[in-house]
Amino acid sequence: MSSVPASTRPETGPLRDVSRETNPPHVSRETWEGAAQAEPWPDPPAVDTPIGAEAERAVRLLHAAAKGGLPRPQRQRVFTIANQKGGVGKTTTAVNIAAALALQGLQVLVIDLDPQGNASTALGVEHREGTPSSYEVLIGEIPLEAALQRSPHSERLYCLPATIDLAGAEIELVSMVAREGRLRGALASLKNHDFDYVFIDCPPSLGLLTINALVAAPEVLIPIQCEYYALEGVGQLLRNIEMVKAHLNPELNVTTVILTMYDGRTRLADQVADDVRAHFGDKVLRTVIPRSVKVSEAPGYGMTILDYDPGSRGAMSYLDASREIAERQ
Repeated sequence: MSSVPASTRPETGPLRDVSRETNPPHVSRETWEGAAQAEPWPDPPAVDTPIGAEAERAVRLLHAAAKGGLPRPQRQRVFTIANQKGGVGKTTTAVNIAAALALQGLQVLVIDLDPQGNASTALGVEHREGTPSSYEVLIGEIPLEAALQRSPHSERLYCLPATIDLAGAEIELVSMVAREGRLRGALASLKNHDFDYVFIDCPPSLGLLTINALVAAPEVLIPIQCEYYALEGVGQLLRNIEMVKAHLNPELNVTTVILTMYDGRTRLADQVADDVRAHFGDKVLRTVIPRSVKVSEAPGYGMTILDYDPGSRGAMSYLDASREIAERQ
């Protein structure tokens, strides 16, 4: 039997409807009514933190990029993006700078000359075997116009895709007339599109595909990663560029170097950046591309970083880099 006195037991009747009470406990009616008539509480002030500042900058830059745009270059600019060392960010640089320029109102074409077709994947265009591609263009079966595809992410961004068939092009080109100038001829015949920028993504080798790219473009963009052996292989690339310039394309010059995979937490990254700037001088962009998981993930979804995570540091860095390139006309 309960030892609690009956007078202190809770009521067993229906529960009180406290929602009908207009005054909270211990608050006078005058105070309550005055509070109800007062102005609403102002929003709390923004927290001034590095993350908040970066997010605000990202929103501002994206809005300005989409609204303002960049001026068109006086003539079409064609870049070959080359580095015989693999894994330095050639394809990532090609597709993201192209997407950044397209976002800012310019007409851009990416030519995929790598049989792996990674640039085609990142831009979300079809490149299965049998798709009209850079292979058919190089061997002269179809004009470049017939193989162009528009990226689904931008009405101003186009791609000449690469398929696995391109792997055999090195052998087939050997016996062809003017084998080193096939891509230049194809670009010259492009009539119905007026591209402001063309970026040619090369395989990590110095074969005939890369030679075709170097002959077709007056400008070379070299991505260099901020890691060990960063400059390894660049010397050979520079010698090949000089050979192509001397014999096939006198307008060819290295105009742009971009530092990729930068990790500010390591002393090595700063040391490599200093070495590259000492070697290439003002050809090196002020903007560096940070090491980023998001940038690496984006191609798996058929997107550039500007579509996959537009507010990320990687997206902001490529926007900054694209503006620098546009300023160097």
